[in-house]
Amino acid sequence: MERSTAGRLAPIVPVAVAIFVFGTIYGASQAGVTPPGRTVASSALVFSGAAQFTAAGLLAAGAGAGVVVGTVAVLNLRHLLLGAVLRQRLEATPRQRAALALCLIDETAGLALADRQEPLRTYVLAGVACYLAWVGGTAIGVVGGQVVGDPQLAEAVFPVLFVGLAAAAIRGRGDAARAVGAALVTVAAVALLPGLGNLAPIVVAVALASVGRRT
Repeated sequence: MERSTAGRLAPIVPVAVAIFVFGTIYGASQAGVTPPGRTVASSALVFSGAAQFTAAGLLAAGAGAGVVVGTVAVLNLRHLLLGAVLRQRLEATPRQRAALALCLIDETAGLALADRQEPLRTYVLAGVACYLAWVGGTAIGVVGGQVVGDPQLAEAVFPVLFVGLAAAAIRGRGDAARAVGAALVTVAAVALLPGLGNLAPIVVAVALASVGRRT
């Protein structure tokens, strides 16, 4: 049974709202660091909060271009796994898949995989909604950057992003237990291995996902 557009948008809207908020934070964090037009253009072209927050944090810390590019490249390797999983669910031609890749982020992949009826439509709707939310949020953040324009905010918000994603994905007690476990293990990892930095949430997430129960 085909769902209505409102039914498909119901799980997408909260995610898009969260992305809009993070986009606003990103735009504000870049006030006085990069020109406003360049900040908005980076969101329009890159469309990756994880990569952009990481790059902003590293640049604010004085890291060189090689370090920034290398770190972001490693961070985005997860898209290879997401793409491989989605390829089995989304019926599309190679040319269509190339276009769909522009909207491949953690949130759109998660929403599509959660939809067992119409994953392709959900992916496209989520992609458009999340893209507009991210770019629009960045633009508004740039305008209001004088209020919360702290470059170090990017580094502080990055781990919170993963906590928010975990909370949005909770569907039962098992998910809640894994989310709490991930938070505790992440805190321990940062305390024992401070060199992991912003990679700690990713390492913990991959480790917990590998032992999680398939549904």
